[in-house]
Amino acid sequence: MQQRLHILGICGTFMGGLALIARELGWEVSGCDADVYPPMSDQLAAAGIALHEGFDPEHLPDDALIVVGNALSRGNPAVEAVLSRGMPYQSGPQWLAEAVLADRWVLAVSGTHGKTTASSMLAWLLEDAGLSPGFLIGGVPLNFGVSARLGSGSFFVIEADEYDTAFFDKRAKFVHYRPRTLIVNNLEFDHADIYPDLRAIQRQFHHLMRCVPGNGRVFTPLDVPVVEQMLELGCWTPRETLSVVGSGADWNATLEDAGGTTWQLAAPGGESLSVGWGQRGAHNVANALGACAAARHVGVTPKHAVHALERFLGVRRRLELSGEVSSVRVYDDFAHHPTAIASTLAAMKGAFGRKRVLAVIEPRSNTMRMGEHRAALAPSTADADEVFWYQPKELGWSLEDVVESSTVPATISENIDELVALIVRQALPGDDIVVMSNGAFGGIHQRLLLALAERHQE
Repeated sequence: MQQRLHILGICGTFMGGLALIARELGWEVSGCDADVYPPMSDQLAAAGIALHEGFDPEHLPDDALIVVGNALSRGNPAVEAVLSRGMPYQSGPQWLAEAVLADRWVLAVSGTHGKTTASSMLAWLLEDAGLSPGFLIGGVPLNFGVSARLGSGSFFVIEADEYDTAFFDKRAKFVHYRPRTLIVNNLEFDHADIYPDLRAIQRQFHHLMRCVPGNGRVFTPLDVPVVEQMLELGCWTPRETLSVVGSGADWNATLEDAGGTTWQLAAPGGESLSVGWGQRGAHNVANALGACAAARHVGVTPKHAVHALERFLGVRRRLELSGEVSSVRVYDDFAHHPTAIASTLAAMKGAFGRKRVLAVIEPRSNTMRMGEHRAALAPSTADADEVFWYQPKELGWSLEDVVESSTVPATISENIDELVALIVRQALPGDDIVVMSNGAFGGIHQRLLLALAERHQE
């Protein structure tokens, strides 16, 4: 009898990727979500996966294992039907751990920032070395064109998220993965909707550390106090350190230009290699350093890794160029935390001889909506030449204080059409417009390009 899976919340990046992997394994897969739209809906339909919009209990197949996404909670009609009917159900991370990861060497990338990019780099380094890894990543690496695949090799790369697992399992998702190779990129307070403070997040990372075997390897940044405090709770695995200031760690990177487009990699044992690539920013150099270190743990030499990095194409929605009109470029970036915003803008400042950076920001994450980061927002935009803030109705607090404390010109708009018109009036040839949000932002990227084109025709 063919195995069947029905996924509640299937159109999220993680759950959609899980669906694609299940289909590769030969499972019959279907699912539902509140919003069924491209590109994930197209990927799923192309794989022969039946989709239903909404959570109508009538769509629940009687003969399926139900996988419940962590965005769903009690009161959801599909969830209530699953419980009332006594249907078998699991979380996505649990299903993945049991059906896919149990016999694989798992390489996990964790941390507050950079998980998607570092995971994409790591998967590409292994792929380029002929290791055919499986992967599940919270974005689409442009070298692969998909966010997940089963892979034919022994290794599996996963973006290890500390968000909770499901309404019935409040552990962090990443404790299910049991990695043998672990990167901890960085550690800051986030996910204020489920964690009360930074200490609670450190505790979750400690739980992850407890799952890494003694013959595995842990890679962490050098001399970061919040990471060191977490490690003091217990570490039973050999550790290698990473640094982008040029010395002192096991793995060191030295930037040869402010934008990070060329840099020197110093690997353990004294090997030094020059990297010239198409990515920008010290934060991406840090991501690459961790990826090179983790790749060597499974046999990829630093020299091979560097050659692969030079052909790394990036990740969709991570400083991805949406288009250009009359020498005005529009970029799409996922940054939704002050640190990520600052890193993105620092990477863009003076890039490729361009003129100004216009930042367009939607505070959309749960933590942003709760106002936890409001004091850090204005300082995070210091490298922009002008900032355009979007005030969503559901934000729950006003951005006025952020604008008043801004060191660069800043404005607030509550209407996307008005926001587009304002930006287009200000944009000059040679400007880079960087749109930052963890959502679709009302399709503002294409609306900006259309408005710029109309202005050009006039």
